[in-house]
Amino acid sequence: MKTNIIKTIAAFFSVAVTAVGCIQETFPMGSTQTADQVGKSPVALEAMANSLPAAMMTTNTAGYYTGYSVHTDFGIPAIHLMTEFMLEDIATSGDNPYYNRFYAQALNQNQGSTYIYCAYFWSCYYQWIKGTNDIISSIDPETTNPTIAKILGQAYAYRAMFYLDLARMFEPKETKVAGYDVSKVLGLTVPIITETTKETDATNNPRATREEMYAFILSDLDNAAKYLDGVTTTYTSPSIHVVNGLRARAYLEMGAAGDEGAYVNAAKYARLVIDESGKTPLTEAQWHDPSTGFNDGGSNNAWLLGFKSSAENLGNIICFTAHLSTEATWGYAPLAQYCASKSFYEQISYNDFRKYSWLDPEREKYMNKYKFAGTPEDASLFLNGNPELSNPAALPYETLKFRPAGGEVHSYSSGNVTDHCMMRIEEMYFIEMEAKAAMGDLGGAGKLLDDFMKLRYTTGTYSCTRYTDSFENFAKEMLFQKRVEFWGEGIVFFDYKRLNIGITRGYPGTNHAAVYCLNCEGRSPQWNFVITRGEFQSNKGITDETNNPDPSGLLPLWVEQ
Repeated sequence: MKTNIIKTIAAFFSVAVTAVGCIQETFPMGSTQTADQVGKSPVALEAMANSLPAAMMTTNTAGYYTGYSVHTDFGIPAIHLMTEFMLEDIATSGDNPYYNRFYAQALNQNQGSTYIYCAYFWSCYYQWIKGTNDIISSIDPETTNPTIAKILGQAYAYRAMFYLDLARMFEPKETKVAGYDVSKVLGLTVPIITETTKETDATNNPRATREEMYAFILSDLDNAAKYLDGVTTTYTSPSIHVVNGLRARAYLEMGAAGDEGAYVNAAKYARLVIDESGKTPLTEAQWHDPSTGFNDGGSNNAWLLGFKSSAENLGNIICFTAHLSTEATWGYAPLAQYCASKSFYEQISYNDFRKYSWLDPEREKYMNKYKFAGTPEDASLFLNGNPELSNPAALPYETLKFRPAGGEVHSYSSGNVTDHCMMRIEEMYFIEMEAKAAMGDLGGAGKLLDDFMKLRYTTGTYSCTRYTDSFENFAKEMLFQKRVEFWGEGIVFFDYKRLNIGITRGYPGTNHAAVYCLNCEGRSPQWNFVITRGEFQSNKGITDETNNPDPSGLLPLWVEQ
């Protein structure tokens, strides 16, 4: 299989060139078309708006593949995996742990300001923010054209989403790790750049405070709501329900930071999405579908927002499917052999249909629960090994959650072309219950969790009564169920950081590769992202003194005695 990866690099270059061209042509403002003309042309504006999600789903998004041969440069899906590998629930269990190309994030190495692993977030998000600013600056806010108004609303929603991610990534939170001190930068997020920011201002643009940033995010969401209220959209672009979902996310963070009344709003907007969006949680059949499971937003009624990919803009091994779909016969996933962490898996009830997202150690007992992509022969080769491709036999706890497109396990040109989920309705249930618990209504929060778990249990009864004696106990159980729900989706990173939950990869019997067995009590310093030194070169408003400290190498490696 390693030979196959190397052999396909040459073929990939032609795809990468196409991808770079698409990025360069994103948000065009050519010499023959003025901003005013673009702002009056629905066709031109739609092209700009459509290029936003396309730019987020493209191989070589930040030019790191062509510039540094980085195989993890594929935009927002890559960012979601980077954050996932900073946590504990995905175990890399293959013989060579470095087939996990996200090893820098998993090892907490090279996370400082001089490394590309740090710079990637900055390079992507501010490129995408520029795209939203270009759209917003091109449109008259008083437009009466409904198509143009919708595009403006969606641009505001995207910009709010980008800044909310950045704020949650870069705002430092205190940790228990000795020698790591964020006291001088507490409450700082990232610089705000809007459509009206002048170049001279951008060169001296300090980190916005938490209060400034969340006021800005909520303002953008208010603007988005003004233009999107009552507008019908598909799951591939922001709707009023996505706007309210982003409001729920933002208010949850604000509540945890001590903002009075924020939890009330978090619960309110989450419930509004549940009641008004018409969306319903994934069914067991949809969850385990071997052709469309977690790769096709149109095949279910749960996705509020998801992005489509294009074969023309994807490299064979530089996309989400190649890195996390273990049934695909190409890419890194079948060699890295991604599994659920053993301790995590063992806590999931056999009554919970989500447990069968991973192969049980005694899988023969539960074969009727599993559905495999491809033909029965393909399933046998996945389970027992494929000598022709040097793919090893599937391991206990190996994942089946993310399927190649259409269940295609042989052809990367079609199997890689998957949708990527950005928000689904299930998240709103968890936001509502966390907000209620944080306000002291532990009984109400417990009932919400019990009701949700009825949608996940096929037999037996779930009860969280024993966890409702304190917020801390409820939060841990709630987060555990959320971890099961969103494993690999890039959602729970923010929950870990907000709730000050630690990670445990090293323990007796662990199935994490030995090099990845890092443990941390409470928050990891790594979750306080560092601003890239490249920003310092153009922005005097940020210095080493106002940056987050380098967390690299601060977590001890667990070694079994």
